[in-house]
Amino acid sequence: MAMMSIPSAKAVEIGAGFASARSTGSRVHDVLRHGDDDRWFHLTNNAGGIEGGITNGEPLVVHVGVKPIPTLAHPLPSVDLASGQNIDQSRYERSDVCVVPAAGVVGEAMMAIVLTEAFLEKFGGDSLNELSRNYQSSL
Repeated sequence: MAMMSIPSAKAVEIGAGFASARSTGSRVHDVLRHGDDDRWFHLTNNAGGIEGGITNGEPLVVHVGVKPIPTLAHPLPSVDLASGQNIDQSRYERSDVCVVPAAGVVGEAMMAIVLTEAFLEKFGGDSLNELSRNYQSSL
């Protein structure tokens, strides 16, 4: 939801996302293993770190698709709003070349906000000392 609130976002995919929807369960499931170091891990991360709406300990992987810039170097046919007449091409107006670099920064910031909110919900308190104490006691 947070990623879709980014103004240029048109699609959000978690993990293998849409590729998972086109695949079979046996190819998508992330096999769980237990290591010699007593650590649990998955052989793959098709779920993008989220299973059943809960993080599973693997890295969170979120892809956000953003729309192309609205201005074109070669304008499309349009309508003159003053006269109502169809025109062969609209005016060209300069715009940014690509929104992706800025969208990446905004996406990372949005993810940081969401994770911080979850952290505060879990360990929150009335002060930084209380927050720190709550977190330390959970380790």
